[in-house]
Amino acid sequence: MKAILTQPQSPLISAPDALIDTTLPDPIPGEHDLLVEVKAISVNPVDTKIRASAKEARVLGWDVSGVVRAVGAAVTLFAPGDEVFYAGSITRPGANSELHVVDERIVGRKPASLGHADAAAIPLTAITAWELLFDRVAVAEGGGQGQHLLIIGAAGGVGSMLTQLARKLTQLTVIGTASRPETAQWVGELGAHHVIDHSQPLKPQLDKLGIPEVGIVISLTHTDQHYAQIIDVLAPQGQLALIDDPASLDAMPLKLKSISLHWELMFTRSMFQTPDMIRQHELLQRVSQLLDQGVLRPTTGEHYGRIDAANLRRAHGLLESGRAKGKIVLEGF
Repeated sequence: MKAILTQPQSPLISAPDALIDTTLPDPIPGEHDLLVEVKAISVNPVDTKIRASAKEARVLGWDVSGVVRAVGAAVTLFAPGDEVFYAGSITRPGANSELHVVDERIVGRKPASLGHADAAAIPLTAITAWELLFDRVAVAEGGGQGQHLLIIGAAGGVGSMLTQLARKLTQLTVIGTASRPETAQWVGELGAHHVIDHSQPLKPQLDKLGIPEVGIVISLTHTDQHYAQIIDVLAPQGQLALIDDPASLDAMPLKLKSISLHWELMFTRSMFQTPDMIRQHELLQRVSQLLDQGVLRPTTGEHYGRIDAANLRRAHGLLESGRAKGKIVLEGF
């Protein structure tokens, strides 16, 4: 099968061999696995981080839309011919390849209303956003009346989905941050009640909106840069959730306000084979329905053409620039 490999310790995406086209043996599904023909993928920050630190060549890619070609002996949820979407497991080879194997318990049926490219933009960010909102900070569906949610980095992949989930499925007042006119417009179109600029001090902008404090902050990028401001705008007994990788994070400043801290990594369930691993299948099924019903909209920002090393290098470069809006997708080999 065709595949794209990262090279050991390739921190610079500008290097021609940072990602290379190659041919690998077809994978063989295990008893709980699906063998999927990959139709489209999307690219996430985790791809760039693993590429820059990998000590051996590996296939990246953890967002897939495709067609089931074969199933393992213990599979019960899917059959050959089913169209599926999923984010895979970080402990297994990624899906920048013509064929891919994945545990059925973290797979959902592709939204019927979407093509493969738009569907591939959804799974990783939808799972992350869903777990942040409903599992980590434990907002109930339909709940949150009178509360304010501040999303830092709302124009990115996770932010694009989180903004929609919070606006459509809760009664929270949603405040998203974006630093450029085009990304601010994007966040507003996705449903944020207010959009402020995270490159400027946060509190004066919130004060201008008549919002002196917020109960929940979900920080998706550059948490270390905004940390002091986040604590300042959080209400006593508020909640802070994050997904990025600050070099260090001192929790002591949270004590005075009794602020709770929540980490989210959507790969945790698949990495540790948790008893509730099938929850990711269930939530992808729900997200698929919401997309088909028009409650949620796709978050594709850029379509970079077919799946090959050159186009993936372009995608990694845009992600590393910090100027991506929505998700970058690639389609076909």
